[in-house]
Amino acid sequence: MAVQDIMPTWVGATAKQIARAVRRGDASATQVVADHLDHIDRADRELAAFRTVRGGEAITEAEKVDEQEDLANLPLAGVPVAVKENTPVAGLPTWNGSAAARTPVAEDDHEIVRRLRGAGAVIVGVTRMPELGLWGVTDDDSGVTRNPWQPDRTPGGSSGGAAAAVAAGLVPIAHGNDGLGSIRIPAACCGLVGLKPGRGVVPSQLGASDWFGLAEQGMLASTVADAALGFAVLAGRRPEKLVPPQRLRVGVSLRSPVRGVNPDAPNRDAVAVAGRLLAVAGHDTVPADPVYPTALGLKGLATWFAAAAQDVRAAGLDPRTLQRRSRRHVAFGEWAERRGYVREADRAAWRERSVGFFADHSVDLLLTPALAAVPPAATGWATRSWRANLTTNIRYAPYAAPWNIAGLPALVVPVGRRPDGLPVAVQLVGPPGSELLLLGVAGQFELAAPWPRHAPGYPRVNTGSTATC
Repeated sequence: MAVQDIMPTWVGATAKQIARAVRRGDASATQVVADHLDHIDRADRELAAFRTVRGGEAITEAEKVDEQEDLANLPLAGVPVAVKENTPVAGLPTWNGSAAARTPVAEDDHEIVRRLRGAGAVIVGVTRMPELGLWGVTDDDSGVTRNPWQPDRTPGGSSGGAAAAVAAGLVPIAHGNDGLGSIRIPAACCGLVGLKPGRGVVPSQLGASDWFGLAEQGMLASTVADAALGFAVLAGRRPEKLVPPQRLRVGVSLRSPVRGVNPDAPNRDAVAVAGRLLAVAGHDTVPADPVYPTALGLKGLATWFAAAAQDVRAAGLDPRTLQRRSRRHVAFGEWAERRGYVREADRAAWRERSVGFFADHSVDLLLTPALAAVPPAATGWATRSWRANLTTNIRYAPYAAPWNIAGLPALVVPVGRRPDGLPVAVQLVGPPGSELLLLGVAGQFELAAPWPRHAPGYPRVNTGSTATC
């Protein structure tokens, strides 16, 4: 049966389904993109996932994809993709989360955008993030981005717009980046797969210094297959079929990197569920707690502060024009730099300890909670104090940041629902070069306990039964 026989619209299809249909001639990129633009126009009024939608430009680019004679080598042929607004897209300003942080219209695409376009993707717009990408909530004075699962909750941050867009079916996959959890936190909030690659695997080229090497580029997706496809494109690799890994030894830890901040019952239960899924897949689990030094948290905070200060200087921004939470953050960053609290030697020491963790405990991967608490309210965090933003972020999402400092690959994967109906997820961390292994384990989770690909009520069209088409 041809896909178009059961799909009145391409909204809700996976990236793999769309690309396969466009390559075969079963669909046109132009129609696929038009369907998604219509859906964005209807649904994004309440979600505020997008900063800018490239309506006419996206249709023109889709027509160019359709005109290509050889589509066989385009792994994302005709796939609508959103780009996070801190990553240059030619012809658009780079917003960086607010009008005050916006930089001029980009003359050239970022390397990540070039790779997406080169794979046949069509950039339909740029998604919202908090100012300077600093927070795990997404809002500014022009709008509050909402979680499609529960509109009174945040989709997370800083790739909050990207996560909301995928969870609502506005796009099948979306680009994000992750400096201290900014892909994995929104993925956990919105029931998605989010992979942060290890250091050096995907070109970062973010801000002044990639947040001192902490920030990585990646994708958010509703299926493991789409996450793997997006990763391959960003990494400049040929897409590979994931191979289910055989009998791994996985360390399990509930220990929080932040003293006094512990996972709530739904997040503890999520780790227990993930442990059972690992056993079903034939893997062994053992208790294995990383030792998070107190100094790691303090110096991680100092690096976070200083990254903001460095980016503001590099962009020539006036800190006085920023939101008050960001102004305070930048001021602390300048202070931390002057006091010498931001040192590569400290980051290298944690990386060495983190890499050694796997050998010391004889484990292949580490399993932790993805979050510690329910996602915060979707509200005007940009008008609240720096302290309120800081404490809220740390209390609900402490588990991601250590692995940016270590430069190790880490992935978030859904494993069920909280009692309040929001998704719940876990984090898997691996040694250098383990991105495909992480995706392979996530694929085993997906096979054993499939999750809803979209939030209830989305994408508000008849998507048909297309999983095997």
